[in-house]
Amino acid sequence: MTDYDDDNYQDGIDEQRAAARVQTHLWKRLFGYAANHKRDLVLLGCCSLVPAVVETLYPLITKGVLDDIEANGADANLWRWGFYYFICTVVLCLSVGGFIAGAGKIRCYVSHDIRADAFKNLQRLSFSFYDYRPVGWLMARMTADCERLSNILAWGFMDLIWGSALMLGITVAMLLINWQLALVTLAVLPVLYWVSLKFRRHILGSAREVRRANSRITGAYNEAIMGVLTSKAFVREDANLEDFRGLTGRMFGASVTNMTLAAVYLPIVTTLASLAIGMVLLVGGIDVYYAPLTVGTLVAFMAYVRHFFDPVETLGHWFAEMQMAQASAERVLSLVDAEPAIADSEDVRRAMAAQRNAGERRQIAMDGGPAQVSSIELRNVSFGYDPAHPVLKGVNLTAQAGETIALVGPTGGGKSTLVNIVCRFYEPTTGQVLVNGMDYRTRSLRWLQSNIGMVMQSAHVFSGPILENIRYGRLDATDAETIEAARIAGAHDFIAALPDGYQTDVGEGGGRLSAGQKQLISFARAILADPQVLVMDEATSSVDTETERFIQQGLARVLAGRIAFVIAHRLSTVRHATRIAVVHGGEIVEAGNHDELIAAQGRYAELYRQQSLREATRGWAALEARATAMPDRA
Repeated sequence: MTDYDDDNYQDGIDEQRAAARVQTHLWKRLFGYAANHKRDLVLLGCCSLVPAVVETLYPLITKGVLDDIEANGADANLWRWGFYYFICTVVLCLSVGGFIAGAGKIRCYVSHDIRADAFKNLQRLSFSFYDYRPVGWLMARMTADCERLSNILAWGFMDLIWGSALMLGITVAMLLINWQLALVTLAVLPVLYWVSLKFRRHILGSAREVRRANSRITGAYNEAIMGVLTSKAFVREDANLEDFRGLTGRMFGASVTNMTLAAVYLPIVTTLASLAIGMVLLVGGIDVYYAPLTVGTLVAFMAYVRHFFDPVETLGHWFAEMQMAQASAERVLSLVDAEPAIADSEDVRRAMAAQRNAGERRQIAMDGGPAQVSSIELRNVSFGYDPAHPVLKGVNLTAQAGETIALVGPTGGGKSTLVNIVCRFYEPTTGQVLVNGMDYRTRSLRWLQSNIGMVMQSAHVFSGPILENIRYGRLDATDAETIEAARIAGAHDFIAALPDGYQTDVGEGGGRLSAGQKQLISFARAILADPQVLVMDEATSSVDTETERFIQQGLARVLAGRIAFVIAHRLSTVRHATRIAVVHGGEIVEAGNHDELIAAQGRYAELYRQQSLREATRGWAALEARATAMPDRA
């Protein structure tokens, strides 16, 4: 388990936003998600406004009752005031029900839309974005951070409308009734504003630390679950627990600091409210004693002062919450705004838009080029994840339709990086990749990758039926086409033997299947996609030699007229490749077919001899073990 550092996944920019002020542009963008649902937002605003108006009328009704009794005694018309109170109460109940329903709907809408935008953008981002960002780190942003934002945008908006309208209504009413007492009440507002400024920076800073710690904990959870077998195999449970305690300790410390600041800020608001009430009671009591002020007016004023600071306390709570949510907003919008490192150029996008507008229906690439991939050429290609340490150095390689190019060599030599460059998951630092003689950066990224099928060493299988997992390669494929792809891949027999056949649920991550079975399903998926280019990265490492021969026979039929790149450590599997390239230290040091490379007596020949010797040794050892066991059984 690793304590992820923000620098490790290049999050420094996200966390270095200005902490000294509320970023209004950020909240405007977020409010845009709520504004997309204008009808519900207007309804919520109206339902929030009505309670403020009603609550402003209640003290006036109380004042009217007291003044009526003081002036008319037993002849006071209390039924009239009771009717007014009843009408206000009914309106208040209806509006409260309306804003609860409205805020709930807005919260759901906003949460859905933010997550949809973030997920849509995550699908666009290049592989390099995920190189330094663990799954748990992303999950924290898509779940907890989104939930926090949707709550504040819905309920915070409602309280903002209600609180602002109530404070404005009370201020106007107080000024009309007695402007001197109104000024006494409003005198505490400058102090409240100064306190808010002082607390803002500290609350936001601690909130950022809470969200960072939460992301690390979520990442640690995910890593612990995904690596549970490895942890148990190496008896790492206690060490993992100690690491996790360190993470939760940081979360605990940051949360306590954040809650302490909020706990100090809100009581200060309450204290200022109590101070204002006391000042009004003192000044108003003196005025009542000397007769310029009626008892009804003083009672109404006391009610107004108390209600005046109700929204102040509520808005103070949301102010503290907004400081904390701003950290979440920065993190979520960084996902929505993240730009893919690899994307279509402006010229390509214009060409595709023009073709769509023209209603083009011919079977050609959306960028105007030919649909078939007839050749791929790497011309003097160099690449490095860190430019200071290149992984590939001046690679030159050409593949024509119908050719199978095998890439062999020691681990870490650059084989997988080379095919990732071909697939345009990464782009060359220097040099060019030409597809049909054109730099593939002048072509549509979607077109290229839709013509590539991949079978990786670690096959990923989605939860759900096997049939749908294979159909993932081509969603419009029929059941018959899907089953035929499974036959070619050598997967049909084991699938048919399962209790539910092709409808067998494989479980999360294919947990109910063996590594070899998942690999066969991955093969079937790639075959069903009918790609122009097939990339196999140690694709047969999890299957036995007999199944591998069956797959090779099926692939020979599938690959006719197509380009294939095969990465293999088991050299016997690539003997029949059109060309074998030995990749060592980021360079192609040898290239040719099997016979040519054996005759050259270079690196490939040495690798082949060593591997043949190891396989022969293992074979003799297995025969000897069986021979030794036979007398015992006899």
